[in-house]
Amino acid sequence: MTQKVSITVTVNGAAETAEVEPRLLLADFLRENLDLTGTHVGCEHGICGACTVLMNGDSVRSCLTFAVQADGARIETVESLGSIDALGPLQEAFRENHALQCGFCTPGMLMTATDMLRKYPLETDDDIRDGLSGNICRCTGYQNIVAAVRSAADKRDGK
Repeated sequence: MTQKVSITVTVNGAAETAEVEPRLLLADFLRENLDLTGTHVGCEHGICGACTVLMNGDSVRSCLTFAVQADGARIETVESLGSIDALGPLQEAFRENHALQCGFCTPGMLMTATDMLRKYPLETDDDIRDGLSGNICRCTGYQNIVAAVRSAADKRDGK
């Protein structure tokens, strides 16, 4: 039997302490231990981006990160952006621009875009496309996703 390790993380502003196996992935910790099922697991190889969360302000693939690596970290998941009754500005931009279809990639897109909006000017749509290039969507063709991020960036910039 594998010895468990105690970790403490701050997830969406709440401190969480748990005993976990060293091999437990952060995505599984969030989904199974904390019931934060907004983080989706797609490819399990870090390619699709569906599992993207923010760790200490940087986007990471939670399917490639062990929960023990997050010990002491600040984690933000898609649940931190808003709720069904009160969408956050980026979520509202996705809704207004019809930037999702099946919704599977949407949490990862939202978290990647959140990271981009916090750090970069996003002056052109090509900047947005470059930033989202690590996230795969099989439904939308990306145009409406780019439009949604553009809308959020313009509102952020007072345009």
